[in-house]
Amino acid sequence: MNYATTIANRLELNVRQVEKTIELLEQGATVPFIARYRKEATGSLNEVQIAAIRDLLLKLKELDKRREAILASIEEQGKLTPELRKQIEAAESMTDLEDLYLPYRPKRRTRATIAIEKGYEPVADAIMKGQWGSWDDEALQGARDIIAERVSEDALCRNRVRNVFRRKAMLTSGLARGVDEQDEKVGKFESWLDWKEPISKAPSHRILALFRGEEAGVLKVHVRPDSDEEAIESISRPTDVINKSGSHNGLMDYAAGGRKECDEQIRLAIADSYKRLIGPSIETEYRNLLKEKADKEAIRVFAENLRQLLLAAPLGQKRTLAIDPGFRTGCKVVCLDAQGQLLHNETIYPFTSVREERAAVSKLEALVEAFQIEAIAIGNGTAGRETEEVVQRCRFKNKVIAVSVSEAGASVYSASDVARREFPDYDVTVRGAVSIGRRLMDPLSELVKIDPKSIGVGQYQHDVDQKQLAASLGDVVESCVNSVGVELNTASRELLSYVSGIGPALADKIVTHRNHNGAFASRGALLDVKGLGDKAFEQCAGFLRVRESKNPLDRSAVHPERYALVERMAKSVGTDVETLMKDKELRGKIQLEDFVSEDCGMPTLKDIMKELEKPGLDPRAKFEVFEFDKNVTRIEDVQEGMVLPGIVTNITAFGAFVDIGVHQDGLIHVSQMANRRVNDPGEVVHLHQHLKVKVLEVDLRRHRISLTLKNIE
Repeated sequence: MNYATTIANRLELNVRQVEKTIELLEQGATVPFIARYRKEATGSLNEVQIAAIRDLLLKLKELDKRREAILASIEEQGKLTPELRKQIEAAESMTDLEDLYLPYRPKRRTRATIAIEKGYEPVADAIMKGQWGSWDDEALQGARDIIAERVSEDALCRNRVRNVFRRKAMLTSGLARGVDEQDEKVGKFESWLDWKEPISKAPSHRILALFRGEEAGVLKVHVRPDSDEEAIESISRPTDVINKSGSHNGLMDYAAGGRKECDEQIRLAIADSYKRLIGPSIETEYRNLLKEKADKEAIRVFAENLRQLLLAAPLGQKRTLAIDPGFRTGCKVVCLDAQGQLLHNETIYPFTSVREERAAVSKLEALVEAFQIEAIAIGNGTAGRETEEVVQRCRFKNKVIAVSVSEAGASVYSASDVARREFPDYDVTVRGAVSIGRRLMDPLSELVKIDPKSIGVGQYQHDVDQKQLAASLGDVVESCVNSVGVELNTASRELLSYVSGIGPALADKIVTHRNHNGAFASRGALLDVKGLGDKAFEQCAGFLRVRESKNPLDRSAVHPERYALVERMAKSVGTDVETLMKDKELRGKIQLEDFVSEDCGMPTLKDIMKELEKPGLDPRAKFEVFEFDKNVTRIEDVQEGMVLPGIVTNITAFGAFVDIGVHQDGLIHVSQMANRRVNDPGEVVHLHQHLKVKVLEVDLRRHRISLTLKNIE
């Protein structure tokens, strides 16, 4: 198979672009590296396009591997004809391949094989040729079983049934057999106890909800046409009955002068074939297709949410006091330096008595002064808003901002091996508070330490294909880390492991080398790390920063392979690199056309000029302080018609969840996003967006808040 041509056609790309991308991928280049530093080779393909090429290439290789296995199996059976080989080699999907292989697949004992063992195959052959004989009921049943299996294994028959499913199949659900409607677990799925809709209209979140109900043993889900008649009719014409004398590679008419008795037996066999064999098989296929479609959409939503979360605006290197709130157990307080290192920790108990509350206020004021704190991070979980109120009662001598920070996943981090390695002498409460503080300072650096599924921005993340989810989220983390860049001398093992070309093993070696030998003086010093060779250096160097390096380009995203080029640029206007980076007028004198070469075109030259202007520029937004409505702290305070400030915490296919500061996120349903039809909530809002929402309804019994973005004055 010509992979490049096939991929180019499917993705609507230029064949040459795809060929060069495949070549780079197979040489070990990463997606971020190819997108950033090999634009001339790929025609400036972006990360999404390059990843799509990579993924489709893997699928095509898997298809070819399966193709070879099928050819070998049929050849070993002595049944591989030139015509069949040609069909198998031309198959473009796994479904087509498996259909062709079905008649030759090693079988367990079936009704048809049992009938063949009893000698009824000649009866089946005669009936299919329209030759009636004097056979008893057992022989006729055996013949029908054989014919039914032949029909079910015929590729054209299967495709005709698929076509009926494609046009007519309905997604239905009802209470599973043996489940009592009064059972407590039924309540979660009460909306789906009598559900029915065409598969073409079923959205991903509904598909996953139904399958979750089935997995829980509450629902029974079906994917099938309302009636069997059209499907049976589609394979009931004479031309749809395969002749056993053929090779199961096509359809043949049975004898035109056949007896009506033969016709009746064939019709019975076909109906049985559909109900017992083809129908259930194609239903399974369509269930899998629906699940695959739903998984893909849910993973897309999760990946986009994760990207927005990881690229959330960082506060930056500020001395921070972080609080992990709690009522009975108290609030764990930690003080961090500007680099996020733990300086102090203790526990305050502001909610146990008035006296303790006063003591807590005094303690916070003293800690802020003692450690010159610039910002306070407050976990948004239990007692979060109440802790904010305590902080607001403090009188600090200098200006200190207080920010509510999502705790999602903090408990996972605090109990992890990463946290134990960082803080072996502290318990989980201290580790959790440190994580909250660091999230405020630099969300990306802290969140890479946590399994993305635990961050709380997904939709049915535990129901989707876990391998695909992990791969997609891994791509997102890698993309975000490399787009921001990583400071080589302060980055954690976890952050370094996502840098292009490094991975966990090399990250560990880099940190070990740094600990033993001190800070890296330059990017080039990376080559002193044992096990880090030229290829790994090529892939990672451009994404790493060495702020204290004597070479100013080490602080930028300019790749070391282009340092000599930049030096020539500087020389062309009579200056050095450092001066060139500081002087806009000098940069304006450079004629980029003079530096175009075979492997360095205008796209790369323009990227270099952007970096010289703003070396190592962080692509993330500027941090903005947010405040909830001080009068609304509990769900009981929320009233219909209120307009409240909120932060978008999660985006799904059916809407967006917004934190309005009452420990229960409200939902803006997709229908309440705008005064127009919205198909994707991500078109209207983004994660961590600060917005004003209007309260539509408050359901205290079910702890649900409905919000809208419409008609807000």
